[in-house]
Amino acid sequence: MTMHCRIFCQTPAAMLWLVGNLIGTKDMQRFRPKYVTFDCYGTLINFQMAEAASDLFGHLLDRPRMDEFIKNFSAYRLDEVMQDWKPYADVVHNALERTCRRNNVAFRAEDAETISNRVPTWGPHQDVPEGLAKLAKEIPLVILSNAMTALIPSNVAKLGAPFHAVYTAEQAGAYKPHFKAFEYMFDMLGCGPEDITHVSSSFRYDLMSAYDLGIKSKVWVNRRHEPANPYYEYTEIADVTQLPGVFGL
Repeated sequence: MTMHCRIFCQTPAAMLWLVGNLIGTKDMQRFRPKYVTFDCYGTLINFQMAEAASDLFGHLLDRPRMDEFIKNFSAYRLDEVMQDWKPYADVVHNALERTCRRNNVAFRAEDAETISNRVPTWGPHQDVPEGLAKLAKEIPLVILSNAMTALIPSNVAKLGAPFHAVYTAEQAGAYKPHFKAFEYMFDMLGCGPEDITHVSSSFRYDLMSAYDLGIKSKVWVNRRHEPANPYYEYTEIADVTQLPGVFGL
């Protein structure tokens, strides 16, 4: 077996993958989606919010308090995107302000701006370009990202593969995990949940909503920032170099 990933589902596509590997049949029929859709930040792009926060506040907090600060900052960002859409800079600003208040640290608006300005500079995880380049030769790739439309192109340009489309929360008028973001993507692609495979490293932002929306073919990239949750029926891979193998490529 050339790819080591665990299957946490009973979908036909997953069973075909499992049986094909068990009996060594390389040409067994697999689900071939019309599009492979991706979360961007965290899944493809190395999302360095924790590092950015540490750079700004690490001199003020010892390690246990810094870890708590980072955990709070992540939670408040999720809470902010669950509200009505607003620019991502406001998401970061509000989340950081709330985190500072909770941790008795002085908040400065310029710190939030510094963090937001770093986002377009971040590049991919090391495993990403190879896996995407191979997959893009066979299946159109699409990004659905909690991003600003003007900022994400600099990140996408670093991924090393062509994308059929890149859709943002700004265009959809909603951030993931809101269903509205996924529904915008379906409308723009002219397809339904049965036509895609969605790939993400996050359950809370992507895979839970994908499950609820009826996306049967899902892939979890285990970046080790969330625990496994087999209830949501997905294929697990360690990194994106393994993704083409999910489709028998």
